[in-house]
Amino acid sequence: MFEASEKLIAGRILSVETKKLAQQANGAAIVRYGDTLVLATACAGHEPVEKVDFIPLTVDYEEKLYAAGKIPGSFIRREGRPSQEAIITSRFIDRCLRPLLSKEFNYATQIIATVLSADKENDPDICALIGASTALSISDIPFFGPISAVRVGHVDNSLVLNPTLPQMENSLLNVVVASTKQAIVMVEADAKEAPEDIVMEAIEFGHKANREIIEFQEELQQAHGKPKIEIKPKEITTELSTRISDLLGDKLDEALRQPEKSQRAQALASLKEKAKQELTDCFSEEEIDLAFEAQLKRDVRKRILETRRHVDGRQASEIRPISCEVGLLPRAHGSALFSRGETQVLNITTLGSARQEQLLDGLGLAETKRFMHHYNFPPFCAGEVKRMGSPGRREIGHGALVERAIAPLLPSEEDFPYTIRLVSEVLSSSGSTSMASACSSALSLMDAGVPIKAPVAGIAMGLIAGEDGKYVILTDIEGIEDAYGNMDFKVAGTSQGITALQLDVKLRGIGFEILAESLRQARQARLEILDKMVQTISASRPELSPYAPRMHEITIDSGKIGAVIGPGGKTIRSIIEETKTTIDVRNDGKVIVGSPNEEAAQKAIRMIEDLTRDVNLGDIYTGKVTRLLNFGAMIEILPGKEGLVHISELADHYVSKVEDVVSVGDEIMVKAIGIDDLGRINLSRKAVVEEPSSLSGSRGKNSSGPERPWRKQPGRRTYPHNKDNRHSNYNK
Repeated sequence: MFEASEKLIAGRILSVETKKLAQQANGAAIVRYGDTLVLATACAGHEPVEKVDFIPLTVDYEEKLYAAGKIPGSFIRREGRPSQEAIITSRFIDRCLRPLLSKEFNYATQIIATVLSADKENDPDICALIGASTALSISDIPFFGPISAVRVGHVDNSLVLNPTLPQMENSLLNVVVASTKQAIVMVEADAKEAPEDIVMEAIEFGHKANREIIEFQEELQQAHGKPKIEIKPKEITTELSTRISDLLGDKLDEALRQPEKSQRAQALASLKEKAKQELTDCFSEEEIDLAFEAQLKRDVRKRILETRRHVDGRQASEIRPISCEVGLLPRAHGSALFSRGETQVLNITTLGSARQEQLLDGLGLAETKRFMHHYNFPPFCAGEVKRMGSPGRREIGHGALVERAIAPLLPSEEDFPYTIRLVSEVLSSSGSTSMASACSSALSLMDAGVPIKAPVAGIAMGLIAGEDGKYVILTDIEGIEDAYGNMDFKVAGTSQGITALQLDVKLRGIGFEILAESLRQARQARLEILDKMVQTISASRPELSPYAPRMHEITIDSGKIGAVIGPGGKTIRSIIEETKTTIDVRNDGKVIVGSPNEEAAQKAIRMIEDLTRDVNLGDIYTGKVTRLLNFGAMIEILPGKEGLVHISELADHYVSKVEDVVSVGDEIMVKAIGIDDLGRINLSRKAVVEEPSSLSGSRGKNSSGPERPWRKQPGRRTYPHNKDNRHSNYNK
C-alpha cells in the first residue's frame, strides 16, 4: 500500500507518492507532473564523517534516456557521464537543500533523483526538487523543510506558472523559485533583458505557489514521517572561546585590514598557528580550529555590521577598481581581459561553422547548441597547488550561468551563421569570478566582431544579517565575505534589464525586502561596470579577425540537395576535400560555405551551383566529351548532366565520322537547342560557331566566368559584409 497526494498546479495534476518504491532508503518519493515522473531518494550513512567543516551532502540527478524513448548515442549505448544539464540540476537541488540541513549532522547524506519518464513538456528538475524535499521530510534525516520549487515564465505580458517547454521559447524570463513557507532559499533565472520589477513580481508569484505544494508535503510528513535522528551540536567551551579572544585581541582586526587577499590569508594563518602553539597543551587541534574559525567569523560580521563597510574598507556599495583590455591574443578570433580588484579573467572567442554545433543527448527539446561558454578555474588562480583534471561541477555551473547571461544578446543564426565558443580562463580569484567572466565574455565577443545587441556586465551581491534584524547588503563581495556572509546573489544584465541571476543563501531563507534592495543596488553597480567597459570598446568591431572563417550563404532548390550530397555523401566530401572549406546543407535548401580563404570559398560555391543549375534552352556551355557514338558525341556540360551533339551539329560543314572532329576528353563549347519530355538534352556545336559574338565570354552567359549573373542574385549572402581588414591589435 502506498500513499499519494495530489494538487492541481497550473492546470495540471501534481502527484506525490510515498512507500511504493525504494523502501530501503531513509526516504523516497515519486513525483509526477503531466507524464513526467521522477523518483527521489534520501539516504544517510551509518557512521559519522570525521573532521569535516561542511555538510557532507551529495546530490545526483540521473537522466535516463529511456524516459524520453531514446537510446543513448554513445558507442556503448548506455548512459555515461552526466550531461551538463544533469550537473546543473544536481547543483540546483543541492543549493536549495543545503541551507536547510543541520550543520551538526555529520553523516554522509545522498540524494538521488532519477528521471523515469519525460514528456518533453514538463521539466523534470522541478519534480526532482519536490521529490527530494519530500524524501527528506518523511525520512529520519534532520531537515528544516519541506521546501518547494516552481518555474515562472512571462508570456504575452503575463506571468505563467510552470510553463511548458514549448511555451518557454517565447517567454521573457525563466525564473526558478525555491522557498520554504516563510522565505526564499534559492532563485535561478535567465531572461531577455527583463526589468527588475518584473523579476521581483515573478519571485513573489512563485513563492505563493510554493506554499500550496509545501502544504501537501507537510500532510505526508505528519502521516508517515519517521522520527528525526537526534544530533549533538559541537560546542566550544567558554574557557577556550575566552582564551582565543584574549590571545587574538586586536591582531585579528589588523590581519583583516591587509589590502591584498594573499597578505590577509598569510596573516590569518600565522595567527592560527600561534593559537595552536599556545593552546595545544589544553585543547585538541580540532577544537582550536573550530574556535578560531568561530572567532574570525564573529569579528568579520561584527566589523561589517558596525562600520557598514567591506572588510577591505570600501563603502558597502563600492566596487573594486576595474580595468579592461581587448585584442590581447593575435591569433584568437577575439579576446579580452577583465580585472576587478584581484579578480582577473581572460576570455577567448572562437568562431566556427554550423557543423561544429554541440550535439545534445538529453531529455529536452534541443538537439544541438550553437553557443557554448566554458569556464576554467586552475589552482594557480587561488595561489594553490592541486591536481589538474576535467571540469568539476563548480566549473560547469559557473560556465552555464554566464552562458545564460550572454545568450539573449547574441545575433540569430539567420543573421550570423556561426557556432560560437567562449572560454573564460580565471587567472586570479578574489570573489565573483563568474560575474567577471560575464564581463570579459561581452568584451571578447565585441572584439571578435560578433554583433551582440548590447554589452553585458555582472556583479555579485552579499549580505551580512545580524541577530537583531539589522543587515548590510554588500556590492562586489570578496571571498571572505562570501564565506562568512549569508548570501551570494549574482546578477548579470545590460543597461536595459536582467539576463541572468542566481541566488544562494546560507540562512533558512530571506525576505522580499532584502531581495528587492539587492536588485536595485546590483543595477547601480551593473551600470557603473558597463560604463567602464564601453570606454574600452563601445560596440562590436565591423570586421572579423583575418583568422576567422567567412561564411557565404547561397540557396538551392531543396529538391536538388541530393545532387550536392551525392551517394553516401561522396559528392560533398569531395568538394570539401578539394576546396578545404566547410559546407553545411540545410533541409530548406540553404547552403553555408565557410573558409578564411575567399578564393577557396568561391570555388566551392561554383561547384555547388554547377551541381544544382538547370540547363536552359539557348544557353552556351563549355563541356567535356565523355563518349563517342556512331551518330554523335555525349558532352558533360554540368556535373552529372550530359547532352548529345548529333553528328550533324558537330560543325558547320559535313562530318563523315565523329572522330574526325572531337575526341574523348576534349573541351568544346556547345549550345542547348532542345530538351525533350524525358529530360534528354540536345546540344549543338555548329550553333556556337555560327554565333561568334557569344564567344566573348570565357564560358558564355551561364558559365562560371567572372561575369556570371549569380554574383548579383539577392539571395546570396556573405558574413561579414566587408573586407578582411582588422584592427591593429592583431598586427602587433
